[in-house]
Amino acid sequence: MATLHFELVSPERLLASAEVAMVVVPGSEGDFGVLPGHAPLMSTIRPGAIAIYDTDGPAPSRRIFVDGGFAEVTPAGLTILAEAAMPVGDIDPAKVAADLAAARAAGNETAVARLEAMQAAVVN
Repeated sequence: MATLHFELVSPERLLASAEVAMVVVPGSEGDFGVLPGHAPLMSTIRPGAIAIYDTDGPAPSRRIFVDGGFAEVTPAGLTILAEAAMPVGDIDPAKVAADLAAARAAGNETAVARLEAMQAAVVN
């Protein structure tokens, strides 16, 4: 099986560095999958979950929520520079719901979009 070198970096630290089968990225223009041999590209990332497939299979091995950033595909692999990131399993749905209600009440559209993406990542 051919593999893709994948790195996920936040401002604080390197969050992931592995050889994987595929990564699905929430690009600003829509989700896109990166497989070994993908054409070079750069894309901004919207808030959403990155799906990492360690092996060929129907379900991702892990999912990580990113709060925006950039993705770069080169012949060496995929690097994601995330503004912030956390495993989807670490997201507290009750806290997200409360924060979302507060953001809507305050009219904070940026926070609403981010929190709705977090809520969708937990549900899906």
